Amino acid sequence: MFAAAATIGWKRWVYSFKERAYSLGLRVSAPFNFLRGRPRLGPISRIVIAPQDLRTSDPTAASDIYSGYFSFAGKALISGGRSPFAILSAPLPWTEELMGFGWLRHLRAADSALSRANARALVDDWISLCHAQKGIAWETGVTARRLISWISQSPFVLEGADPDFYHRFTRSLRRQADYLNASLHMCRAPERRLRALIAQCYVALATQAAADYLAKASERLGAEIDRQVLMDGGHISRNPAILIELLTDLLPLRQVYASQNVAPPPSLLNAIDRMGPMLRLFRHSDGALALFNGMGSTPTDQIATLIAYQDALAKAMENAVVSGYQRLAFKNTTLIMDCGSTPPEDYSAHAHAGCLSFEYADASQRVIINCGTPPAGNDLWEQSARLTYAHSTLEIDGISMAAAASGSFAWPRTPPLLTGPRVIDCQRQEEGGTITVTARHDGYVLAFGVEHERSLTLHENGLLRGHDKLIFAHESRARNANDDFALRFHLHPTLEASHSGSVHEIKIRAQNGRIWIFTCTDLPIDLAESISFATADGGRRSQQLVMYGRFRTTDQIRWQLAPL
Repeated sequence: MFAAAATIGWKRWVYSFKERAYSLGLRVSAPFNFLRGRPRLGPISRIVIAPQDLRTSDPTAASDIYSGYFSFAGKALISGGRSPFAILSAPLPWTEELMGFGWLRHLRAADSALSRANARALVDDWISLCHAQKGIAWETGVTARRLISWISQSPFVLEGADPDFYHRFTRSLRRQADYLNASLHMCRAPERRLRALIAQCYVALATQAAADYLAKASERLGAEIDRQVLMDGGHISRNPAILIELLTDLLPLRQVYASQNVAPPPSLLNAIDRMGPMLRLFRHSDGALALFNGMGSTPTDQIATLIAYQDALAKAMENAVVSGYQRLAFKNTTLIMDCGSTPPEDYSAHAHAGCLSFEYADASQRVIINCGTPPAGNDLWEQSARLTYAHSTLEIDGISMAAAASGSFAWPRTPPLLTGPRVIDCQRQEEGGTITVTARHDGYVLAFGVEHERSLTLHENGLLRGHDKLIFAHESRARNANDDFALRFHLHPTLEASHSGSVHEIKIRAQNGRIWIFTCTDLPIDLAESISFATADGGRRSQQLVMYGRFRTTDQIRWQLAPL
C-alpha cells in the first residue's frame, strides 16, 4: 500500500500465514459446523413489534424508486423495467446498499398505497431472485442490515398484505436469521459481526422467539459489545463513524427489550451510556464530527437525532484516555486531538496514520481539519486518505508513520495496519483559562531514530499555541537518516489563505469575513493545495499550510493560531 516509517517485512509474513491458517481452518471445520449447537429460530407465526428506525428518511426518494431510479453510494442506476436485483454490473457499494434494504424507510416516509405496493413488490423480487445463499446479498453485514430493515419497516410492508406474502416474508426472515446464526463464525469484519448479532436480537424480540434462542442471542451480543466498545465509550477501531452506526441500531434495540419486558444484556445498557458522551467528544459546533480514522462526511441530521434520543443536555467526554482522544473546549472554540496508538490488526481496516493530528474550530467555523475519508467506492482516494500527509500533523521524508498489509483482500475487507505508532505519553493540564495537552509517539523511531512530541495549548479567548518537537531516541540512527520533515495544517475548504506581508505569517479568511492569523517564527510557511475527502461528492479542493525543515538543525517548531 503506502510507504511507512517502520519495516513490515516479517509482520507481513506472519499476517499472511495467519490468513492462510484461518482459511484452512474454515475449510476443514465446515463439515462439522452442525456440532456448534446453536439454537435455530423456529417457525415465525407473526411479527409482534417493530423497532423505530432512527435513520433520516426522504419521501421524495420514493418516486425515484418507483420509477426504477436507484441512487446509492454516490451512484445512480436505472433498472429499465428489470428488477434491480438482476443488475449484475453495479459497483459493490451500490449493490451492498441495495441488498441491505435501508431505502425501505424512504418508501415508508411517502406513506401511500403505491409506495407500500412498491415495497412489497421489491421485497418479493428479492425473495425470488436471491434465494441462493451466496454473493453480496448473503454477506454477513448485508444480511444483518437487511434483517434490521425488514423488521423495522415490517408494519409498513405488511399492512394490507395477503397471507401468502406474509408467509413468504416471515419464512425468509427465519431463513436469513438461521443463516446468520450458522455462518457468523466466518465473518472477518468485527463491526459487521456485531451488526449481525444486533440483527439476531432484533428478530428474536420482534417474533417472540423461544426463550433459549433469545437468551443465547443476548449473551453473544453482550460478549461482542464488551470486546468492541471500550471503557470510555469509544470503539476499539477508533473510528467515530462506527459509533454512529452502533448507536443508531442499539438505541431502538434497547427500547424493544423494554417494550417486551425482557432484561437486555447489561453490556448493551452500559455501552449506550458510554457511547453518547464519546460521540459528543468528536462533534464540532457546526454538527460535523472530527475526521479521524475512517470518518467521512457527517450525517448531521442523524447525529442530531441520536443526541435528541438520548439526554440532549449530557456533556461531551473530554479526556478519553482509553480511546486515545482529547477534547479541548471553551465557549466559542473546540480542539479535538488524536493521541491514540494504532488499533489491533483485526480492527484497523479503516485506521489512519494520523497520530497527534488535530482539528480546530472557532464557533461554527472549522479552521484546521484532516482530509477525512471519501465515500465508499473510491479505493485509490480511500488509501490516500489514510496517509500521514492527509492529516494535520508532522511527517518525515514523505513517509507515513504506519504501514498497511498489501495484497488483495476479499470484499468487504480492506488492508489493516500492521505497524503504527505507540503513544508513549499523554498529559493534560487545565489552569488559568487554558487547557494544555502534550503527547508523544514513536512511529518514526525505527526508520529515523526520533520521536514526535506535540504540545497544544488552547486559551479561553480562542488563541491556540503549538509546540512540535523531534526528540532523538536513537542517536546513531537520527544522525544518519534523512532528516527532512514537513509539518502540515489542512484548512477547511470554505477558507482562503494568503501570506500577510511575511513568509512567517498567514492570514486565513472565512466567507463571513472572520479572520485568523497563523504564525511560525522558526520556519517559513508555504501555501499548498490540499483536498477535503469528507464531502458528499467525495472531494473538494482546499489549502494547507506547510513548514519544511530538517530535524538535525531545527528540532523544535513553535507556532500559533490567533482569531482577530
